[in-house]
Amino acid sequence: MMRFERVAVIGVGLIGGSFALALKAAKLCGQVAGIGRGAANLQIAKQSGIIDSIATDVSDADLVLVATPVAQYPQVLASIAQTLKPTAIVTDAGSTKRDVVAAARAALGAKISQFVPAHPIAGAEKSGAAAATAGLFKGRRVVLAPLPENSAQSVQAVEDTWRACGARVSRMSADEHDAVFAAVSHLPHLLAYALVHEFAGRANSAQLFGYAAGGLRDFTRIASSHPEMWRDICVANREPLLAELDRYADKLRALRPLLERGDGAALERLFAEARAARERWLSGEYE
Repeated sequence: MMRFERVAVIGVGLIGGSFALALKAAKLCGQVAGIGRGAANLQIAKQSGIIDSIATDVSDADLVLVATPVAQYPQVLASIAQTLKPTAIVTDAGSTKRDVVAAARAALGAKISQFVPAHPIAGAEKSGAAAATAGLFKGRRVVLAPLPENSAQSVQAVEDTWRACGARVSRMSADEHDAVFAAVSHLPHLLAYALVHEFAGRANSAQLFGYAAGGLRDFTRIASSHPEMWRDICVANREPLLAELDRYADKLRALRPLLERGDGAALERLFAEARAARERWLSGEYE
């Protein structure tokens, strides 16, 4: 298990801050420096012990985690390219991977072998350093999307680091990653935002929200997520997301005639099949 004396976290929010705390808890790092555009958030992170110092570059870092919204990656990666140590490993927490890899190739050039793409599946509707917790990754999945240029040692070091944070690590290509998460993550967020926005725009919105209970709350919980982050994800992964949106629209169109003719038996069969699939998923059958 590799220990990193100096770690730099760029974007000390829920994911970046929790990564720092988890590394500290696992005793896999010495000092953690935080880098970001929000001075107040960095001060919160330092005061709460998430980071040990506030920095402006990664010149002395052995491990760098980029945990900003993905639209910032081109600028962030370009800013660290010149000062990055030859022995340092860079990884990330971006929810999309094809655009992240493209940004890394453009910014890092010959140093691309030092970048090991990753995606911790541990988001929540809360954001900022104040939401960070050392246990965020326990039992959660982290996907690595290694590059052909990566050394086996660098990929293994990143995998071991996430495992030490409590995560379950798997690997897939950037293309496969973006297709999968367009379906199971990006589409649900888009739908949740859209439904809340639709209700908020109605003349009787106060009545609708006033009578809403657990069903709407559960379905739309993720509409409380960080708008900037999800804007970037949807734009970056728009082609797979559009394909998933079309598939979902097809499913809704197939449901409409069942409702129109009052076909309770067909609706019940569909609901029962969906319920059974969800229970298999929750039971761990697909792990």
